Amino acid sequence: MAQIGTDKQAAKSFLEAGKVVGIPTETVYGLAANALSPDAVLTIFRVKQRPVFDPLIVHTHSLDKVPQFVTDIPEPARKLAEAFWPGPLTLLLPKRDLIPDLVTSGLPTVAVRIPGHPMTLDLLRSIDFPLAAPSANPFGYISPTTAQHVADQLGDQVPYILDGGPSSVGLESTIVGFEAGKPTVFRLGGMALDQLEAVIGPVDVRNHSTSNPKAPGMLSSHYAPRKSLILLAPGQSPQPGERVGALAFREPFGGINVNFQRILSPTGDLNEAAKNLFAHLRSLDAIDVDVIYAEPLPNQGLGWAMNDRLRRASTR
Repeated sequence: MAQIGTDKQAAKSFLEAGKVVGIPTETVYGLAANALSPDAVLTIFRVKQRPVFDPLIVHTHSLDKVPQFVTDIPEPARKLAEAFWPGPLTLLLPKRDLIPDLVTSGLPTVAVRIPGHPMTLDLLRSIDFPLAAPSANPFGYISPTTAQHVADQLGDQVPYILDGGPSSVGLESTIVGFEAGKPTVFRLGGMALDQLEAVIGPVDVRNHSTSNPKAPGMLSSHYAPRKSLILLAPGQSPQPGERVGALAFREPFGGINVNFQRILSPTGDLNEAAKNLFAHLRSLDAIDVDVIYAEPLPNQGLGWAMNDRLRRASTR
């Protein structure tokens, strides 16, 4: 079983030896390895059972480091980086040959971000390479937001998990790329659209792909519990039953055991709801129910990204 702790030197030693390590970020916990080592990156794919056509995100600690990995930073990208890094924003930029093709699934662009977690930033400053780090969970399953979540799922395959407490955002980063100079959101996430548009103006939003994604996290089925999950239509109520669970936004549903329900935010705070989303889905997946009903969130702020995750989790 993996060791969980706060020893950054231990995490550094494992990474320098080409091993994978669980790391905390403000979005979700990542499964990290040396992004410049194809062998180390291949271990990520093997441990996660992730298809190699699904690219990874490269993490670094400073905007000054990014030109080592990319050939160009368009002006809108630089404005976003200066406004929101460190934070839940990933930029899709043309890659240098230094970045292995395995990281980008053979694509000419690489996804880069600076995570907003002090422990992981310190770790990144202490090593001589960036980290490739998708979410630290089996491919397609609910993303982890605590060190224990990582241990529960991958503990026998990860030598060390750096414990930085619960993720403060709870949703994967928003991914922005640039097609013909036009800013395009390839994945909705922890950075809301209105925040982006306040800095660079209107952005396009690209729907997810079913295969050969252009950016991480674009597959149509993802973030899913083992139990069947049904996303309700706005205003719709779940079918009551003895073995029914529910994920509600503000208030519990009638006709369902309250012990089988999880409330994302009693006050209607979308940031609180985002922080609780994956943990509550994981909790419902662990109790004795046959089906989980999920209530959609308001389509504003982080609600867009949460509804995206719920839609993809419910495709099974």
